[in-house]
Amino acid sequence: MRTFDYSPFYRATVGFDRVFDLLDSAASHSGANGYPPYNIEKAGDNAYKIVMAVAGFAEAELNVTQKENELLVTGQAAPNGQDEKQYLYRGIAGRNFERRFQLADHVKVVGAKLANGLLTIELQREIPEEKKPRAIPVVAGSQPALTH
Repeated sequence: MRTFDYSPFYRATVGFDRVFDLLDSAASHSGANGYPPYNIEKAGDNAYKIVMAVAGFAEAELNVTQKENELLVTGQAAPNGQDEKQYLYRGIAGRNFERRFQLADHVKVVGAKLANGLLTIELQREIPEEKKPRAIPVVAGSQPALTH
């Protein structure tokens, strides 16, 4: 497993330590076998994508659930029944899986689509109005800022 060093980002950011800690934790706790493989992409200032390789799964066999700050993606392969194939070599994994992601505060899942064996989960960070930056006017004068 490849690990990333986020320490250069710590020097340039204030208050985002939790985001990098969550990325570290997702990389280390998201399944010992690494199945299915995935990418996390930044799609904009407050938009992200998780792209998972889920070859062999149909839409009905995949489940994407968000509960608070946790995203759970599961794949449950449908049993084949009578149409059992006899493989000489099976390199495409079709086993069931469960993959968990810890999401940062105010991150919501806005959509999921399956195309060409890739499940793309779109995430959006929606910062509440009271958490957004606001301008504080600076006034000149000898009057104290606080009055009793």
